[in-house]
Amino acid sequence: MAGLISRSVPCAILVVLCTVVPILAKDHTVGDSSGWAIGMDYSTWTSGKTFSVGDSLVFNYGGGHTVDEVRASDYSTCTTGNAITSDSSGATTIALKTAGTHYFICGVPGHCGSGMKVAVTVAAAGSSTSPSSGTPSSDGTTTSPAGSNVTNYKPSSNNVPDSSLGINISPFVALAGTCVAVFVMVFS
Repeated sequence: MAGLISRSVPCAILVVLCTVVPILAKDHTVGDSSGWAIGMDYSTWTSGKTFSVGDSLVFNYGGGHTVDEVRASDYSTCTTGNAITSDSSGATTIALKTAGTHYFICGVPGHCGSGMKVAVTVAAAGSSTSPSSGTPSSDGTTTSPAGSNVTNYKPSSNNVPDSSLGINISPFVALAGTCVAVFVMVFS
């Protein structure tokens, strides 16, 4: 009986870790019900939202558009043709794998200038920040529509975790815990 209990505990830990990590990640539908379209104010859409490593951006759009991830300078000037990644499938999901600001535009000429651009600031897993909005400049600041400068969020290792679940666990920690649980199950 003791052997059964000692093997059940690692199994329970494994199940918990496998279910907690997906719960913490969020899918953010860009533009909500309006989707990825000309004439939207995506700075307003990002305000008040928190993006974290592990979350995903979901772009829904009709034909004749693209989702291009670009560098800050291309975002600011709506320069097309230098995309880091590009998709025109009509349903693009971008996994936010790294902290920092990520920039997206529609690569069709004229669309970015008509509002099809969004910048999201991604916090490191286990930390919390609100994204900044506006237009980035080359000195690491963001010029807001009111003309004031706001320094872009730069994640640090001393952030206090914040979660509505009361826990926050990074995908790396969950994976490590899963590996330990599997190891214990196999070798006990």
